[in-house]
Amino acid sequence: MTQQKSENPIVPEDLRKSVPIQESALDVLEGGGKGIPVNEETDQSELHFATAENLEMKMEKTNDKLEDVNLISSGTIEVPKAKDKGGKRWSATMSMVIGRLGKAWRKVASNKGAPGPDGKTIEDVQGNIQETLNTLKDHLISGEYGVGAIRRVFIPKPDGKGERGLGIPNVEDRIVQQAIRMVLEPLYEPEFHDGSHGFRPGRSCHTAIEVAKSYVSMGHEWVVDIDLEKFFDRVNHQRLMGKLAEKVGDKSLLILLGQLLKAKVLMPEGLEVRTEEGVPQGGPLSPLLSNIVLDELDWELDRRGHKFVRYADDANIFVKSERAGDRVMASISAFIEGRLQLKVNKDKSAVGFPHDRHFLGFRLKVDILEDKVDILLSERSKQRIATRTKELTPRNWGNSLKVCIERLNEYLKGWYGFFKICTKEEMGRYDAHIRRRLRAIMFKQWKRKRTMAKKLVANGAKRRSAFKHIYSGRKSIWRLTHGIYVSVTLSKKKFEEMGLISLKDMWLAYQKMGVPEEQLMLPLV
Repeated sequence: MTQQKSENPIVPEDLRKSVPIQESALDVLEGGGKGIPVNEETDQSELHFATAENLEMKMEKTNDKLEDVNLISSGTIEVPKAKDKGGKRWSATMSMVIGRLGKAWRKVASNKGAPGPDGKTIEDVQGNIQETLNTLKDHLISGEYGVGAIRRVFIPKPDGKGERGLGIPNVEDRIVQQAIRMVLEPLYEPEFHDGSHGFRPGRSCHTAIEVAKSYVSMGHEWVVDIDLEKFFDRVNHQRLMGKLAEKVGDKSLLILLGQLLKAKVLMPEGLEVRTEEGVPQGGPLSPLLSNIVLDELDWELDRRGHKFVRYADDANIFVKSERAGDRVMASISAFIEGRLQLKVNKDKSAVGFPHDRHFLGFRLKVDILEDKVDILLSERSKQRIATRTKELTPRNWGNSLKVCIERLNEYLKGWYGFFKICTKEEMGRYDAHIRRRLRAIMFKQWKRKRTMAKKLVANGAKRRSAFKHIYSGRKSIWRLTHGIYVSVTLSKKKFEEMGLISLKDMWLAYQKMGVPEEQLMLPLV
């Protein structure tokens, strides 16, 4: 009888050869290189990905790569050698992890983050960091390292429907996780599919949207929008360990990875819960592990010839008809739930037009007259900026308008940094809305209608027109802020003099400057 290949391969422990730890890797901890933080995507408990891109990240990443090259050329760090298809695969070892503990600490410290269950902050650990690193090194060598619990915190989901659970490990565990990631990522990254854009060096939400836009431009005007339900909580440990064993040849490192996956979770009420499946969302290692799990989905989509873009657990597959979309939805859902043992969120997944679907905060709309594809804000993103703008510009603002504008500018700069790939019209629309919100604050502070009319006159309005606008009929504050006389008097230029930034002007300057390809590929902070 023909023996079928197991869906959940397990590597027998007696076949995993332990690689001896080399002194050259341990010397990195004592000697160390130049401390340059690695700026990639945020790993620890960031609530939003929508923040401005940092142009300095490219230089810091380059310096970081140079540091790696120097350590490699000097023989300080052990690097696995590539083999041909008939030879042995690259292999990660515990010595390589130990050799990167110092570098991992700098990365964890730069990310800051909240304390884990033991209550130690970054500052607490920093005060005695050399001893901490030496202890970690000794415990990893001897096998005495014990993985701590993970503190579970819940944050509201962006759509306001329910909460998302995050896992915050202790700072020492984050250092170890980050070191493991630094070892595993170079081994897996070259083999990941180009359709994957989440949590990867040189890729971001912007690159994902640009690729999606190109598919729509090619005539694939229907999208199969697939969302995985509670993905980070449903990852099958047995399958994941089988994938990790393909690159990890050190038994002690495999055991450590298994311990990290099964770390207990400390719930807010103080109860400790065992982990039988899933990857804690919030630790430095979880983004890489999620891509390792879903890389099989990427290559299956590629094998079937689909045009797709995936960012973490959100995948968009672009097809040419609704009928094709329904067929792809059914077959890929069966693959995900059968082969990968994950679950498709039926409520959030659907087949539709790109301009009706929310993907990373954007939607794509075909402009037939202009023969182009516009990148627009999704309805969810519109609601978020409207809500946040209302919170930052309350009608009963009791401070000076300058302070209000400063707070507003801080938010708008970060918002623009993420959404600047949208069209000019989207930017201009929110500029006008924000100015009207500020006018409402001014009118509210002026209180009396006579004062309102006099203030308009003082700002350049004709006396007759100003008084007519204010006194004609019964109008609310919001209605008073709308009108040609108010718009011309309390104009865009007037608010610019007060310090208000313009989203549209920043967009025009960005377009005029041009977008270098390497800047487009920078990851989001």
